[in-house]
Amino acid sequence: MTTASPHAHGVHFGRTDLQNIGMGVGILIALVGLLGFIPGITTRYGELQFFGPNSHAMLLGVFQVSLVLNIVQLLVGGTGWAMSRSGGHGARNSLMGFGALYILFSVYGLSVGVDSAANFLSLNTLDNWTFMVLGILMIAAGWMFSRHLADDAG
Repeated sequence: MTTASPHAHGVHFGRTDLQNIGMGVGILIALVGLLGFIPGITTRYGELQFFGPNSHAMLLGVFQVSLVLNIVQLLVGGTGWAMSRSGGHGARNSLMGFGALYILFSVYGLSVGVDSAANFLSLNTLDNWTFMVLGILMIAAGWMFSRHLADDAG
């Protein structure tokens, strides 16, 4: 006998936990991208460049940012939020896909180095490690919270 509880398998307010996590991550990433455009929250704002290692603007005084990185954050966050609203599969795909992208950004940034001309996103060491941890957590959340997707489809 089964119960048709609205809270079965972590369903709250008509959305699954996976969707809520995906939407939350999307909002957080988009917010980080937006904050990168706000003087004061981003220190050395006058040194913000379109791309490359010569952009010395620092989000919260610690994360190096550029216009391209801020735009990428806005796009990833907005897309992740929209995909997560569409359903559990969209949330899983956005978390796992963008998590893998962030790991690639991290590996690339660590490989080319902070002062390299190839550092087109303007990533510093803290950015690289933050992207690595965030990517791993996003993939883990997408995997762990999607266990019931097949159960819910049938």
